[in-house]
Amino acid sequence: MSRRPLICAVLALTLPLAACTSDPGPRVPPAVPPATAGGNPVAMRLVAFDSCEQLITDLRKAAKANVGPYGFGGGMGMPEAFLRDGARTAADSASAKGAVAGAAAPQQYSGTNVHEQGADEPDLVKTDGRRIVTISQGYLRVVDAASRRETGRLDLDVQGQLQLLLSGDRALVLVPAGYLHRRFIDKRAAVLEGPQVLLVDLSGAPKIVSRYRGEGNLVDARMTGSTARIVLRTTPRIKFPESPTVSDEKKRLAANRRAIDAAPGSAWLPGWEVTDGTQTTKGNVDCGRVSRPTDYSGGSLVSIVTFDLARPALGSGDPVTIVADGDTVYGTPDSLYLASDQRWRLDRFFGRAAVPVREETDLYKFTIQGNQPPVYRAAGSVPGFLINQYALSEWDGHLRAATTNSKTERSAVRVLAEQDGKLVQTGIVDGLGKGERIYSVRFIGARGYVVTFKQTDPLYSLDLSNPAKPAVTGELKITGYSAHLQPVGENRLIGIGQEADANGRTQGTQISLFDVSDPARPKRLARYHLPQAYSDAEYDPHALLWWPATNLLVVPVNTWTGLGADSEALALRVTDGIALTDRVTQPKSAAYPPMIQRSLVVGDVLWTLSESGMQATDMSTMDRLSWLPSD
Repeated sequence: MSRRPLICAVLALTLPLAACTSDPGPRVPPAVPPATAGGNPVAMRLVAFDSCEQLITDLRKAAKANVGPYGFGGGMGMPEAFLRDGARTAADSASAKGAVAGAAAPQQYSGTNVHEQGADEPDLVKTDGRRIVTISQGYLRVVDAASRRETGRLDLDVQGQLQLLLSGDRALVLVPAGYLHRRFIDKRAAVLEGPQVLLVDLSGAPKIVSRYRGEGNLVDARMTGSTARIVLRTTPRIKFPESPTVSDEKKRLAANRRAIDAAPGSAWLPGWEVTDGTQTTKGNVDCGRVSRPTDYSGGSLVSIVTFDLARPALGSGDPVTIVADGDTVYGTPDSLYLASDQRWRLDRFFGRAAVPVREETDLYKFTIQGNQPPVYRAAGSVPGFLINQYALSEWDGHLRAATTNSKTERSAVRVLAEQDGKLVQTGIVDGLGKGERIYSVRFIGARGYVVTFKQTDPLYSLDLSNPAKPAVTGELKITGYSAHLQPVGENRLIGIGQEADANGRTQGTQISLFDVSDPARPKRLARYHLPQAYSDAEYDPHALLWWPATNLLVVPVNTWTGLGADSEALALRVTDGIALTDRVTQPKSAAYPPMIQRSLVVGDVLWTLSESGMQATDMSTMDRLSWLPSD
């Protein structure tokens, strides 16, 4: 997911507040002490509030200390006209072109390119080897892989960057928060909708059987077996007055603080609404189930809701809520980690709490089992910032975390262990890429690989077998960088990124094949360079397909030309080198070719997906077999 918008800021929740003075406004919460001493992480604990009254009192005081003249965060407060009360009544409409009948046995197929096997991640397309389910332009589509025909279509009546998870005959559609245009009596108005989760039955014509409406923002999700756990981040439901003619920031600030005082205590507790058929149930997170760490710099409440797709309806999700922020999710079959940092704390409007940005990342560990809600286990902080979820890895009872300190331009990998409810550092490899920052990380068992970049690309090889003494074993310097590292067989890595000149200026897509069989001497065996191009796989590994049965690597690329961009998927054979097999393109539906977003394999057919449609290609001949337009 992308970095949170400023509207998601800024409550320094439950930080202790100083006694009142003659200052007319609430006291600013004291800055949190630095979480590092000598470069070591600080361990944290989660504790419950003393009472519901204390929870609301603390949050209200913190909100008044941190609100600005334009609301919470960056002047992007939510004026009253854009907030809704009561139930939402958006109708569900579906049109099916036929159900899957007499489906054949599934063929071999590729899944989503995920970080950890057994922890599925939401994406634009899923398959079970018999059918392909996609999300595009507000529609869910079902394609029979054998006949290569569309067999179902469902208008979800939602917008945004939708994603889905698949289990058996059920699909779970994740809908992010966003502004929608709804008609009220005789006019249309922009309405801020919260995130939604839709349970879709695929056993016949696809239909929505359950709809969960939450609040705030959708962070990410993971699914193990048939159970999905979805992370939501919320800020309080406070209606700030519209003051288009007021330019005095002091008056604006005073009005916003009065709005906070007038808000009911329930405004801080995340709400939910579930519709199953014709029955709608509403509720809020119980204040007795809200916990907080002992040291943190806050910003929101994070809730993890749990849905078992094998059940007939979604229900409340049985939320587990902590007073913390959360922007990165990492999951394994047994654990779920939340990570957060303070890079969002950017604005310094009049009246806002001047809490300095901490160069550190907070980590929270939960264990998962069956279809039960996650159970909190431990927390800690590490110096620096993560680049993405691949900077985290759990192995042999330890968590590895790779971070960069943007001020000192130093990077490190730390090994942490769970001890008495805390994540405690057991070892560290420091000083990676001095004067540079991390561009990609990959952990594979007891070994790790880190790419840093400023002008050249050192690929560091790490030995993490001893949690107390992790060490750098080798280093390879090349031009350019790898933004994603993909294992492609034993002791082989593919790097997807950009070539660069000696001054660090990017020169187009670079695909590198690394031999890491000798930890002391990683080397590049081959590379493929496409000038003036970039690939979505650089920042979204879901766009990358690795099919080990035929050593096929499929990379979507977009190449800038004088007239625009050409889009294609490079079909590459990876052995001891990189050989181009074909350039897969889709039929033009407008002035420019469709931008290929995903690819997958079912049997001996390569499928490519764009917003314009789906294409089936014979993998042996690379001939087009069929084209299924979205319209």
